[in-house]
Amino acid sequence: MGLSSIGIEAGTWLIFGLAFVILLTGVPLGFATSAVALIFAFGWFGPDAITIVTSRMYGIVTEYSLIAIPMFVLMASLLDRSGLSADMFHGMRIFAGRLRGGVAIQTVIVAFFMAAMSGIIGGETVLLGMLALPQMLKLGYAKDIAIGSVCAGGALGTMIPPSIVLIIYGMITRTSIGDLFIATITPGTILMLSYLIYIGVRCHLRPADGPPLPEAEIETSSHRDALRLVLLPLMLIFLVLGTIYAGIASITEAASLGVAGAAIILAIKRRFTPEVLQKSVDQTFNTCGIIIWAGMGAIAIVGIYNLMGGGRYVTSVFTSLDVAPIIIIIIMMASLFVLGTFMDWIGIAILTLPIFVPIVKAIGYDPIWFGILFSVNMQVAFMTPPLGPSAFFLKSVAPPGISLFDIYRAFIPFVCIQIFVLSLLILFPEISLWPF
Repeated sequence: MGLSSIGIEAGTWLIFGLAFVILLTGVPLGFATSAVALIFAFGWFGPDAITIVTSRMYGIVTEYSLIAIPMFVLMASLLDRSGLSADMFHGMRIFAGRLRGGVAIQTVIVAFFMAAMSGIIGGETVLLGMLALPQMLKLGYAKDIAIGSVCAGGALGTMIPPSIVLIIYGMITRTSIGDLFIATITPGTILMLSYLIYIGVRCHLRPADGPPLPEAEIETSSHRDALRLVLLPLMLIFLVLGTIYAGIASITEAASLGVAGAAIILAIKRRFTPEVLQKSVDQTFNTCGIIIWAGMGAIAIVGIYNLMGGGRYVTSVFTSLDVAPIIIIIIMMASLFVLGTFMDWIGIAILTLPIFVPIVKAIGYDPIWFGILFSVNMQVAFMTPPLGPSAFFLKSVAPPGISLFDIYRAFIPFVCIQIFVLSLLILFPEISLWPF
């Protein structure tokens, strides 16, 4: 007798419970899920089913839309070394310097544009942690405003095109990535503006929490200098996103154009050297290796689970609930929130989306809308303990006086803003879907 004798209900608890236990031992996600997939393929179907696991893994490696990911990662790696993001930050200082909370406001805006240039999560937090955080602390900003603006701005990469989260979502669910990019513009802008309103109101009511730049420092620079510093970043954003929205290039082609644009910027700044190229390629291989291994393992375990009948089982459980369809969506969001406290977003996406999205379609909702909800939820996860990757990214570059407790405490108002915007998107789907 094989594992199939225990039934799909017990099998559901066993397959994901075993994966979770292995993860707790510190085994990487890709290896843990691959091992569980092999165990259940052999135990549920017999030795002939092992080939199913390998074929599922091969399928994700040959997925065409995945090509965009290494291109965007390489572009981001090149930009890190071009000084473009630092130029944009210093240019925005001139425009926002006289505002109360101006440096925190410019930090969020610069993070928005950095996300639009690369789509990579984490890099923005580290860079802004080195550029903006020391400056705000030196000016006398309240710790929570300084820390929160850096991490909340950095987390915008989960949903601002060309978001890697949305690319993975589109690949897994067979949803148009271009449509996802269009749908997320309004919600992403609303979220950014919500951060700015909070910072502005807070610093207006409590001026000591966000003092402006010293007048002497502002007078040493002109708006022409600021425009010169932000011009190249805006041109790169137009090159990548403008060609996508205008229908000139596909996502993959736009990513390749972005790499070419970043290389040209490096050449203009006379920083394009073999060493820079090698380091950028190495970083791209490391980042994409993590994504691909996690993807292969998760795809394998979900594929085996669906062959076991798990997909039909979960669908029947959700659709049999005697509740309004919107309650099912809220339950899914709550499940994703809980998973986000201890699991990486890549694993969450590949483990849950093949099960959740068919249910979303079955109860009459648009998968594009659900994709936007997913990306906001993953942004919440990025700032929610105990995992909260943003906290660890910032801690790695923060001044010695900043503790993890300071960072997590600073997250509270910004996470509340994220949950508010998520609730708004659930109640009013047209915020995302109005362009269609």
